[in-house]
Amino acid sequence: MNISYDSYRVFYYAAKYKSFSQAAAALYNDQPNVTRMIRRLESELRCPLFFRSPQGVRLTPEGEKLYTHIAAAFESIAAGEAELLSGQSLQAGAVRIAASGLALQGCLLRVLARYRREFPHVRICLTNHSTPQGLAAVQNGLADLAVVSEGSIVPDSLVKQKVAEVQEVPVCGAGFSQLAGKALSLAELADHPIICLTSGTSSHTFYADLFRRCDLSFCPDIEVETVDQVLPVVRSDLGIGFVPREMLLGSPELTGIYPLTLAQPIPPRSIYLFQRKNQPLSMAAQQLRRMLLQDEPGI
Repeated sequence: MNISYDSYRVFYYAAKYKSFSQAAAALYNDQPNVTRMIRRLESELRCPLFFRSPQGVRLTPEGEKLYTHIAAAFESIAAGEAELLSGQSLQAGAVRIAASGLALQGCLLRVLARYRREFPHVRICLTNHSTPQGLAAVQNGLADLAVVSEGSIVPDSLVKQKVAEVQEVPVCGAGFSQLAGKALSLAELADHPIICLTSGTSSHTFYADLFRRCDLSFCPDIEVETVDQVLPVVRSDLGIGFVPREMLLGSPELTGIYPLTLAQPIPPRSIYLFQRKNQPLSMAAQQLRRMLLQDEPGI
C-alpha cells in the first residue's frame, strides 16, 4: 500500500488523544479535515479504526493493532529528532580520536581539557596509536580524527592540516646527571645509551634521520612503545630519552629526571590533524577540529 505519512500522523494523534478535535489542535489543523483523513485511511485499509463513545473516540481492535506499530514508529522518530538536536547543541554525542603520544602530550591534552570544560556531556573516545596506526584508524572509520606527527605516507583518502609544533628535549636520570648543565653535541649524546620509540613509528624515523644528517649511527639501546614509557625508563638510569617539553612542565613524575641541553636544539616536530576526505564530521568532532586549529599554547 502507498499510504502517506500524513495519514498515519493524523491517526497517531487521534489515537493518542482519543479525540479528533485534540488531534486537530496538536496538528494545527481543523477537525473536519482530521475526520476526512481518518475516513480515507479506513477506506484504504478496508477496516474501521475508531468508534465513537460518550468519552470521545476509541480504537477498534484493528485500530489497536495498527496503533501499536504506528506509535513505536513515531516515538522512534521523535527520539531520533531529539538525539540530533541534542547533538547539535553538544549536549550529547561522542568524538573518536586516534592520537600519537607526541601529539597527546604536545598539544592534544591541552585542547581536550578546554573541550571538556565547554562540552562536558560529549563523550571522548581517545586511543593511543603510532602515526601509521592512527592514519589507518581514520581511514577505516574507527576514528573521526587522527592527531599525530609527521613521518608517514599519507593515504589519498585523507586530508591533513598542521595544528602545532612540539619541541622535544633530551632527558636523563641521576646516573647521567653529570651531563646536565652542559651544552652537549648530538655526538656526545650518542656516546650514551639511547632510548627511543620502536621502529616503524614516526619518532624512530625522525631521530634516525636526525642522527644520519649528523653522520652518526642510530641504534637505540632500548625501544619503547609510547612516549609515556620514556620517563620511567630514563628514571631507572637505562639511558637518555627524548620527550616533549610539555611533559616537563609541572609534572609530578619529574623526580629524578634531568633535562639536558644540546648546543643545537632538536628541530621542532609538526603535529597534524587528519580526517577523511568528503566525509562529514559530527558536530562534536567539528567543534574539536575547530579548537585544535585555533589552539594557542597558554590559553
